[in-house]
Amino acid sequence: MKNVHFARRVMPVVCLLASCFAPMKAQGMAVTDSLWCQQSLPVCIVDDTHGLKLREVLIPTAVVGVSALYAVGGDWFSSQRECVQDALSGKGRNKVKIDDYLQYSQMVAVYGLNLAGVKGAHSFKDRTIILAMSWAVQAVLTNAMKYSFREKRPDSGARNSFPSGHTATAFMGAEFLYREYRDVSPWIGYAGYAVAACTGYLRIYNNRHYFNDVLAGACLGIVSTKLAYWLYPKIFRKSSCNTSKLQCTTVCVPYCSPGGAGLSLCVAF
Repeated sequence: MKNVHFARRVMPVVCLLASCFAPMKAQGMAVTDSLWCQQSLPVCIVDDTHGLKLREVLIPTAVVGVSALYAVGGDWFSSQRECVQDALSGKGRNKVKIDDYLQYSQMVAVYGLNLAGVKGAHSFKDRTIILAMSWAVQAVLTNAMKYSFREKRPDSGARNSFPSGHTATAFMGAEFLYREYRDVSPWIGYAGYAVAACTGYLRIYNNRHYFNDVLAGACLGIVSTKLAYWLYPKIFRKSSCNTSKLQCTTVCVPYCSPGGAGLSLCVAF
């Protein structure tokens, strides 16, 4: 009988203590509760592909200037250029034509990846306009310099060697590919640059350009795309590049306590 009386007195105390600790346990296990839910809502994402720093223009411009010295410089520059040409070119033998197609491969890759479900930084409309602007800037710069310097091609008397248009187009596409997919994987852009470098080398190997033509073309192609990305949101102010999206993550956790039950809501921006 004493044990029964003892149990009757102790059990309420035990139940009270258990009820105090139960909410803590319930909240601790709430993460695995079937009522727990997490929801992601459309968020504030800043498009950082349109930034442009001064050094991104000055360094390529300086390289173009140095490359131009080999086109208009004296005998020393000409002799150095010919030495490099003899070492790298096939001297007109075993020419290949793949560089005529490689120059466009990076631009095709941007649209191909998008069709395969790999989303880039911009919509079809935005990136197409940016690509057109890049091409226009590159064409104006390249052709203006071709007709200003009138450098002879190594394999003919044509005076339109400096800078290389094929190389400019290839590196324009490489920068375009990098900007669109650098947030997905920078290696996609690096692969584009590798193909562009291969295009530039083939122009030398096929004896169509000197090395300084290729260097200048590469710099012009990169700068053209950078300028197009920088200018696009400034010219097309109503484009999606100028609109921000609000995004947040919410976590909803149920809880219970002696005072009642409810839901705990956490919102992260």
